[in-house]
Amino acid sequence: MRRICASCLNDPPHGRMKPMQLTADARTRLLAIGWPDDAAARATLEGLPDGRLARVSAQHRSGYIVATATDHEFPAQSLAAWMRPRFPAEDRAVVGDWVLLELGTDQIIALLPRRTLLKRAAAGEAYKQQPIAANIDTVLVVSGLDMDFNPRRLERYLLLVRTSGAEPVLVLTKNDLHPDADVDALLAGIAAQDVAIHRVNAKDLASVAVLHQYLGPGRSTVLIGSSGAGKSTLTNTLLGTQKIRTAAVREHDSRGRHTTTHRALIALPQGGCLIDSPGMRELKLTGEESLEEGGFEDIEALAMQCRFSDCRHASEPGCAMRAALESGALDPARYANYRKLGVEVATAAQGLAAQQARRTEAREAEKGYKKKTKDKYGRK
Repeated sequence: MRRICASCLNDPPHGRMKPMQLTADARTRLLAIGWPDDAAARATLEGLPDGRLARVSAQHRSGYIVATATDHEFPAQSLAAWMRPRFPAEDRAVVGDWVLLELGTDQIIALLPRRTLLKRAAAGEAYKQQPIAANIDTVLVVSGLDMDFNPRRLERYLLLVRTSGAEPVLVLTKNDLHPDADVDALLAGIAAQDVAIHRVNAKDLASVAVLHQYLGPGRSTVLIGSSGAGKSTLTNTLLGTQKIRTAAVREHDSRGRHTTTHRALIALPQGGCLIDSPGMRELKLTGEESLEEGGFEDIEALAMQCRFSDCRHASEPGCAMRAALESGALDPARYANYRKLGVEVATAAQGLAAQQARRTEAREAEKGYKKKTKDKYGRK
């Protein structure tokens, strides 16, 4: 069977192949690892040739682990193109991706179209995107109510999450240790953007039961947050077992160590599945973010009310932004973060455009080389 790319799954030649079929039993098994089984998912199946549907549950340097049920995981062979050094990282399969396996083998032959993709820009000076998880319905942004709590960092998380297409939910852990923490005013800007906020004791099953609404059959959830925020503890409580290793945080700064060293997909007793990811010490923007859609709609709306369309919000008359700051309607720290993130998005967008230009140039050069070779030697 020839290899199939995600962009050509619905091409007419594939339609003449025997279409992908899912039995009722197979659907039940796949629901437990996040298969949505809605109209869009069923339409995708209609464009697939016959094969085995699987989900990437872990990604390693040497390859992938995929699952076809909660109790059936095994290594799968990557597409050859994904192993090329210059192949875009965002186009390779990542944890959460659905792939098609060739019948009778463990060879991946297709990457199914993604519903959502959570990603960031990789650390370093050179622009490079780093996918975190695919096909996620809800992202639980976890923050401790200790010294880990940082509203500005949470705004950055929410900007990335909303760009992915997933629903962000803020989970404040360690409520048992800091029950009197007054954070409502600090989170007013986030709450105003219709982001659900839950305070929990990550060690208490009754406390985290409020999160079950995001964890039902056919749903996929990912935990993100800094090291020591309580993601692994929360995962263990939801599972009802100590599956994920945890470690104490440092007392002087509430920072933790990376007890989770790689992303992995975990089936939950609530019926859905969860991805526990390593703590993120750096969250670089990709350049694809929209501040208006990332939780700063109110600030963007204020800018539209300024007298001048090119207002810099400094000393211009009729500046709605400055008026809101002076009246206390707009938090100065939140506005400063909005300006900072805006500069980062613009800078990252330049890096993204440059990367895309380099890739286009490389493709054109490769086409030119192939044409010269064909003209010189002809077809074999």
